[in-house]
Amino acid sequence: MQRIPPETTDSARRLRREATFEERLLWSVLRQARPRFIRQLAIDRYIVDFACRSARIAIELDGGQHASRTEEDAARTAHLERHGWTVLRFWNNDVRDHTEGVVDTIFRAVSRASTHPQPLPFREGG
Repeated sequence: MQRIPPETTDSARRLRREATFEERLLWSVLRQARPRFIRQLAIDRYIVDFACRSARIAIELDGGQHASRTEEDAARTAHLERHGWTVLRFWNNDVRDHTEGVVDTIFRAVSRASTHPQPLPFREGG
């Protein structure tokens, strides 16, 4: 892949600062997970909400505006998958109302993608 343009990096930093409630809620769990997750990762020309680089899993949280952007989202997902990423999409209301289920789905996907037989869901002693 090509080097990330500075504008994309700046956008990722802005998105980190201006995180939605749902992003902050999910990050409060993922930040302690192993393998490690990061926020607002620039992958090629896209910025994904969360990513686990070692498992190559990208997580996207979709608000109501995404209901009318299904074609754009499908193209984005296809592009990321062509580059070896597994994309998990969740609606914001699922993150708010069913956080535990969303987290469980994410950890199961990481577990399937990981080379470690049982990745640790949280830091030891944390």
